[in-house]
Amino acid sequence: MSERLREKLNILADAAKYDVSCSSSGGNRKNDNKGLGNSHASGICHTYTEDGRCVSLLKILLTNHCIFDCAYCVSRKSNDITRAAFTVEEVVELTMNFYRRNYIEGLFLSSGIFKNADFTMERLLRIVKKLRLEERFNGYIHLKTIPGASEELIREAGMYADRMSINLEMPTESGLKLLAPEKTHQQVTQPLGFIKNQIVQFKEERKLIKSTPKFVSAGQSTQMVIGATPETDQEIMQTAALFYKDFSLKRVYYSGYIPISYDNRLPMIGSQPPLIRENRLYQTDWLMRFYGFHVNELLNDANPHLDIDIDPKLSWALRNLQHFPVDINVAAYKVILRIPGIGVTSAKKIVQARKFGKLRIDQLKKIGVAYNRAKYFIKCADSPYQLKDYQGSQIKSFIQAESQSKYLKYDTSQLILF
Repeated sequence: MSERLREKLNILADAAKYDVSCSSSGGNRKNDNKGLGNSHASGICHTYTEDGRCVSLLKILLTNHCIFDCAYCVSRKSNDITRAAFTVEEVVELTMNFYRRNYIEGLFLSSGIFKNADFTMERLLRIVKKLRLEERFNGYIHLKTIPGASEELIREAGMYADRMSINLEMPTESGLKLLAPEKTHQQVTQPLGFIKNQIVQFKEERKLIKSTPKFVSAGQSTQMVIGATPETDQEIMQTAALFYKDFSLKRVYYSGYIPISYDNRLPMIGSQPPLIRENRLYQTDWLMRFYGFHVNELLNDANPHLDIDIDPKLSWALRNLQHFPVDINVAAYKVILRIPGIGVTSAKKIVQARKFGKLRIDQLKKIGVAYNRAKYFIKCADSPYQLKDYQGSQIKSFIQAESQSKYLKYDTSQLILF
């Protein structure tokens, strides 16, 4: 690798670290023994930084030149930073060489916008097309959609990418107008809707014509910056719920705002992103997607913010004690899912195990239930606790005391508890 290429890599890999929307799960592009790489099933390896961010892919920007001046972005045009840009051939060379050395399992490619959206998108398309057709690369590719790019370019790019994503940036239109007045949410929703419709159309065509190529087989995602504008957690999660519903997204990512330059429109916070809040938002997202919760159950006008000291599932349970205790030997699966300390896997095991007899405390522990948390909300064959004996504040203090004792040596802000 030349010294100049190494310098570009250092600059553009560092600039890409602020984009957390880089999940590599869900790809199913198979290798036909004539190409290189395989993203089928679990062919992508994940590693994580200390704050839990996925860094499994070669994650770079095509360029950090940008025509926009978004206040929260390190690549904003008014920011005094070293600029660089890869050529199409350089990105292809890096990807292939890194893959052959087993450094990476795929490519995450984004870019600042130089000249205009189509000019940038066309170069991203040339890269993925060259990798697939000339290099016969079958590894995972996550490609950023450039806001404002033509549908023709987006459609062709989707033929070669496993996943595509486009960042919503701010949770609300007013927040976006404050920090990025040149952008609108419509520039994001329009391509999201187009890609969603194309995915459906290609799937329908494949039912009739087996040779129909795949289109964005791992779906699409988006990302919101959290903490740069004053939205409540309720507003953030209502936006996420709407985007899941309207665009069938695989993931919404929540990126805690990291101060990168002074701007009087931005909040004055420390150098660290709000990781606890970020973690709580991911937990809420998980409850909405896999536990059957509606956003209004977890966040509403009476409770617009998530509790920082306890997870949202426990917070909901303490506010709704009228639904408890739940008899796990007769309750429906969806009801069991709502019990603090019981996850999806444990709930399924409970439903299966109770067919052979009433479940007891020791059996619940073996199944994987976090009994010290769940015991206040359940009844089983030998339950010693009576929920009516405690107030919500008492239960909260009991659980917090037990958690602090258990995780005394660890940073509890990094824990995801269900």
